[in-house]
Amino acid sequence: MSILFYIFAAFTILAALNMVLQRTPVYSALSLIVVLCSLAAVYLLLGAEFMAVIQVIVYAGAIMVLFVFVIMLLNAGHEAPSHRSQIAKWLGAPIIGAFLAEMLMIIWDQFPSTSAAPPAALDGTPAAIGHLLFKNYVLPFEVTSILILVAVLGAVVLAKKEF
Repeated sequence: MSILFYIFAAFTILAALNMVLQRTPVYSALSLIVVLCSLAAVYLLLGAEFMAVIQVIVYAGAIMVLFVFVIMLLNAGHEAPSHRSQIAKWLGAPIIGAFLAEMLMIIWDQFPSTSAAPPAALDGTPAAIGHLLFKNYVLPFEVTSILILVAVLGAVVLAKKEF
């Protein structure tokens, strides 16, 4: 079981790198679908069946259809190569180094000392997740939906052609 987790985790990372490195937006969106589906497989291996199903239905299904629709509406073609600026040349490596250091610190914090008490487990039932989502996290949930709506409206305005 552990080997499957590492296989799907590596597949997720490779698909995410492919998504970032693609020059065509549609291929990048397809790579994001692969990332989301392989994350669903990781959720299944971790015993979070509800999260896996939601990952596939909501994100790989509905949200990605929205992304592909906006990409097609904008008629985005191949990305033109750009000349890198001097700021990116000098600040890129330190920023990546700071990001990697931050990620290592987060990973280090995930392995507490042996004297620490184990954290209380969250019940993974749909009722418990719904209670948390619509009681404690309703504001971030609604802000995210409004942000997606504004992004779609902005894409439509940008894609509108004057006749």
